[in-house]
Amino acid sequence: MKNVIIIGAEKVGAALVKIINKSHALKLKAVIDRDKEAPGIKMAQEMNIATGTKWEQYIDQPVDVVIETTGDEKTFTSLREVKDRQWVIIPPSVAVLVSNLIEEQENLIDQLSSQSRQQDLVLSSSHDGVIAIDRTRKITIFNKSAEGMTGLENAEVIGKEITDIIPNSELPRILNHGKTEVNKEQVLDNGRKIITTRTPMIDDKGNIIGAFAVFKDITEVVEMAEEVTSLKSVQTMLEAIIHSSQEAISVVDEEGKGLMVNPAYTRLTGLKSEDIYGKPATTDISEGESMHMRVLRTRKPVRGVRLKVGPNRRDVVVNVAPVIVDGKLKGSVGVIHDISEIQSLTAELQRARQIIRTLEAKYTFSDIIGDSSEMKFAIEQAKLGASTPATVLLRGESGTGKELFAHAIHNSSSLKYNKFVRVNCAAISESLLESELFGYEEGAFSGAKKGGKRGLFEEANGGSIFLDEIGELSSDTQAKLLRVLQENEIIRVGGTKAIPIKVRVIAATNVNLEKRIIEGSFREDLYYRINRLPIFIPPLRERKEDIGKLCDHLIRKLNQDYGRNIEGVTKEGIVYLCQYHWPGNVRELENILGRAIIHLSFHESWIDVTSIPSLDTDAQPRMEVSIAQGTNDSLQTQVDQFEKDLIQKTLNECNGNKTKTAKKLDVSLRNLYYKIDKYNIE
Repeated sequence: MKNVIIIGAEKVGAALVKIINKSHALKLKAVIDRDKEAPGIKMAQEMNIATGTKWEQYIDQPVDVVIETTGDEKTFTSLREVKDRQWVIIPPSVAVLVSNLIEEQENLIDQLSSQSRQQDLVLSSSHDGVIAIDRTRKITIFNKSAEGMTGLENAEVIGKEITDIIPNSELPRILNHGKTEVNKEQVLDNGRKIITTRTPMIDDKGNIIGAFAVFKDITEVVEMAEEVTSLKSVQTMLEAIIHSSQEAISVVDEEGKGLMVNPAYTRLTGLKSEDIYGKPATTDISEGESMHMRVLRTRKPVRGVRLKVGPNRRDVVVNVAPVIVDGKLKGSVGVIHDISEIQSLTAELQRARQIIRTLEAKYTFSDIIGDSSEMKFAIEQAKLGASTPATVLLRGESGTGKELFAHAIHNSSSLKYNKFVRVNCAAISESLLESELFGYEEGAFSGAKKGGKRGLFEEANGGSIFLDEIGELSSDTQAKLLRVLQENEIIRVGGTKAIPIKVRVIAATNVNLEKRIIEGSFREDLYYRINRLPIFIPPLRERKEDIGKLCDHLIRKLNQDYGRNIEGVTKEGIVYLCQYHWPGNVRELENILGRAIIHLSFHESWIDVTSIPSLDTDAQPRMEVSIAQGTNDSLQTQVDQFEKDLIQKTLNECNGNKTKTAKKLDVSLRNLYYKIDKYNIE
């Protein structure tokens, strides 16, 4: 027996440990690896095989074979340089090859074993007897049913010559002429009559390599014939009754095999009588449990059970009752009622509702145009907000696309199939806003509808509500909104009962909320509630590199609105547009392009500089940094003023690029947005 050590205990080494440990010709002395947690090390320890981290400790040990699996050239060279070695060193490439070959061999053996087990299982579970012989007429297969019919055991017949076991066997004749014989009668030695089918086994080259017989006790066939005759008489009596019924009816015997169906059944399920007769009661079930089988099992009727039947999966309600004659269960009768049409209409209504809900939020993140770093940052923040139920506050100037972001956040969230309600807080008068948001009870005020009215928060329950221009809310409405955010409940105007709701709030504003807090027109506690995830949407002047793509997108939209086919804006036109400050942001850009298209002739397909309305490209906001000196203001006020002036100065130096400004000031982009909004910096 050869002594072996393995160097390297990862995948290949571990495989070799397992293989060599099973060998009778090799003895594994040790497994070496620098990693004490390597799989081969752990495996060797479980097998009580020595392990180590250095192979040098085995130089003086009686070792015959060293298998190096690490692939480390230095290790392999060091092994070869050992003086007076008597080792046979197997390199990594050979070790891997051997491991792969052995692994493939084991896989093939497992496959063959699995196939053999499957074959044995099929043969053992067959109700028919099966006997097979090879070309030397020796028995190779003898299943349990064959044992039961012949009275012989499998162990005593396998490998024996067929005529020694069954003298009158005709299988040798099949080996000679190679033809199949079907439904032949034969009498066994024990007196049993069987009906057998004999078939030759032929290989790919056409050579006969054996033969097998499948046979059935003729007594069972006679019994089955008698049962069929009895069932035929029952069928004749019932056919006249059930065929005249407009209800779908099916009948099965005591074993659950189909006996009879009427034309109404065929119309409903799409299955004909030949698809059902003699088949299990589960044949027509496409979803659910067969009520025939339940009734046969319990001997009790069932009513009003919903199932799906037939290849078209028709939705039905079934009533099934047992048929008992002289105290014996003879089968069951089922009456089937079609409700698939009602279900279809209900499903279509539900789908329509979902589509309507989805259409309420029209835009997704793919509709937001912008490759600038500022816009990408805003989109990343919005996607992060969409993945959580947190309240989102969208901040930015008018026309930057705050509502577009709100739509996209809702459509990317888990609530996308639920309602999306939009509220412009500045467009509804203060006297109506509270009742519109929270609803009112009957008699809450003069003119109130009978029965009251649900508010927008109740309408949005389970979905999202977008509160645009939230900075315009009155103090009373702010207090009620704070309660919604804190307690997840609302109280209607004129009511006393709290109504629980679950709504995701997306707010937006273009005003400086921090300044409103100082002025006392906006609640500080509400600010901290809605400012959990602020997202600053940059104005167009800070992302002028997006103007080209924005123009392409807006022109496609305007072409549909105006029935035109404008291809785009020329390069000179884009340069001209980039020189403008865009105080109205994307909304103003759409307005400018719309006017340009209106004034273009129908033969013109490009917007040029001459087509664009005159823009004041020299008007750029500037603010000089000036540090107040000799003032009586507090330290904090002066520090805030200095910080504001420094940020403004750095922004001017970076041409309004906030990313560069944040890097230059060594602050995060989020913090810079916060301070710009705090100090109302243009």
